[in-house]
Amino acid sequence: MFGSRPGLRLLADAWVRAERSWRRSRISSCLVMAEELRIVTNCQARRLKSGNSREEEEDAKQEENGHEAKRLKASQEEREDGNKKYQKRKIVLLMAYSGKGYHGMQRNMGNSQFKTIEDDLVSALIRSGCIPENHGEDMKKMSFQRCARTDKGVSAAGQIVSLKVWLIEDILRKINDYLPAHIRILGLKRVTGGFNSKNKCDARTYSYMLPTFAFAHKDHDPQDETYRLSPETLETVNRLLACYKGTHNFHNFTSQKGPKDPSAKRYIMEMYCEEPFVRDGVELAVVKVKGQSFMMHQIRKMIGLVIAIVKGYASEAIMERSWGEEKVDVPKAPGLGLVLERVHFEKYNRRFGNDGLHEALEWADEEGTIAAFKEEFIYPTIVSTEKEEKSMVSWLETLSNHDFSSTASRTQVDNQEPKNCDPEGSDGCGDDSD
Repeated sequence: MFGSRPGLRLLADAWVRAERSWRRSRISSCLVMAEELRIVTNCQARRLKSGNSREEEEDAKQEENGHEAKRLKASQEEREDGNKKYQKRKIVLLMAYSGKGYHGMQRNMGNSQFKTIEDDLVSALIRSGCIPENHGEDMKKMSFQRCARTDKGVSAAGQIVSLKVWLIEDILRKINDYLPAHIRILGLKRVTGGFNSKNKCDARTYSYMLPTFAFAHKDHDPQDETYRLSPETLETVNRLLACYKGTHNFHNFTSQKGPKDPSAKRYIMEMYCEEPFVRDGVELAVVKVKGQSFMMHQIRKMIGLVIAIVKGYASEAIMERSWGEEKVDVPKAPGLGLVLERVHFEKYNRRFGNDGLHEALEWADEEGTIAAFKEEFIYPTIVSTEKEEKSMVSWLETLSNHDFSSTASRTQVDNQEPKNCDPEGSDGCGDDSD
C-alpha cells in the first residue's frame, strides 16, 4: 500500500495538514507572547510615568520652597515708601572730604570722643532713609567696607566705600543733605553682590602737598616763605622718588613690622613731584605716589627720608640700607598734606565693566566736581593750616636730632613709634595707609 500512488498522496496530505497545524500553533504562541510583552511594557511605562510625576511634584515643591525663601528674603530687604517699594542693592559711593578735625576715616564703635568721617556718613545714611537704624550700630549688616583707611587729619578726593542700601529716589541729594559741606558723596554705581571695595582694589594713588622750602638746604632759613625750588633741586627730588618704584621691603617705613614679615614688601608703581606753584605767597609742590597698598605711615616716611637727603642730613646710601634687614630710623613727615586722590579697580572693570549689567568703576564724569571740591575744601585747608600751625616748619627743626649714619636697634626705634594697632594692615594685602 505504501508503494502505491494513492498512499503517497494520502501521506503528503497528512504532512501538509500537520505542517499547517504547527504553523497556526506557532503563530498563536507568538501572538500570545507579543500581547504579554505589550502588557508588561505598558505597565512599566505607567510606573515610569507615575515615578516621573512624583519626581516632578517633588522638584516643583522644592522650587516653590526656594522661590518662597527668596520672596521672604526679598520682603525682609524691601522698604515701602507710600505706594513704592525699594529693594536693597550693593553699591559703591564716591566720597570726598576734608579730614581736618576728624580722627581718621574708620568709625570707632563705642568711642564717641574721637569723631570720624564714617560717624557723619552713617548718620546721613540713616537720616536719609537709605539704611535702617540698626545697621548703624552693626555696619556688617549693610556689608560696609572702605577702600582705604585714612588717618587723623588726612583728606580724600576719591575715597570709595561699598555697602548695601535701599535705592531710594534722588539718593545722592538726600544723603548730602545730611552731611556737612566738607564731606560730599560725588557719585554712585551699582556693583556685583560680592563686591568688597578694599579687597577688589588693585591700587591707590595719594598726593602729598608741601611747601617747597622743605627741600631747601639745612643751612637755609626753614621759615623762608620766599624760597623757590630750582629746576636742579626738583630734578634731584624726582630722581630720589623714582628709586622707590618697584618692590621693596618697607619694614623701616612703618611700625611693628620686622624685616622677615612678608607683608612689609610693597609694590610702588610710580612716584614723582609735580611742578611747583605759588598760593597765598607760599610756593607749594605736590608729590604723587601710586602703589598696590600702603602700610601705616609708609608714605609720610618715604617723603620724610627724601626730604632728609635733599636737605643734606642723610646720604643717598640710606635708601638702600632702609630696604635691608637692619633697622634704620626714618623720619615721618607731617600728615597735613596727605590726600587720597583715587583708587583703581582695573581687574574688576575688565571682568564686569562691559558685561551689560554693571558699570565700570571709573569716574570721568565726576572729575570736574572732584577738582572743584579740592579747590574749595582741601587745598585751602592745607595751606591755611600750614601757615597757622607751621607743622612742616616744626617738623623740619627735628631732623637734626636724627643720626642717619648709625644703625639703631629695633627696640630703641620701636619704642619711639606709637603703639597703635593697625588691624587692616596686618594681613599685608589691604590698604592701611595713613
